[in-house]
Amino acid sequence: MAKEELITMEGAIDEILPDGRFGVTLDNEHRIICYTAGKMRRYRIRSVVGDRVHVEMTPYDLSKGRIVFRERTPGQGPAGARSRGGRR
Repeated sequence: MAKEELITMEGAIDEILPDGRFGVTLDNEHRIICYTAGKMRRYRIRSVVGDRVHVEMTPYDLSKGRIVFRERTPGQGPAGARSRGGRR
């Protein structure tokens, strides 16, 4: 048996909510509540207000979704440039 088809849409984060959730306004002006996908959590991909994201939704509940991709914002360098702690 196949999984149900997921709806993928694009939008922008407009609010950070408690418990790891985000308020996202989609390109069609609908607002939904989203959480980050497991791979984004695993690789510690941070999302802030104003980021463009791709959201997956199930056709059964169009008010909730899962953030699966954060688009790169211009002007941001690589994340690995930070210092990891004390001196060696």
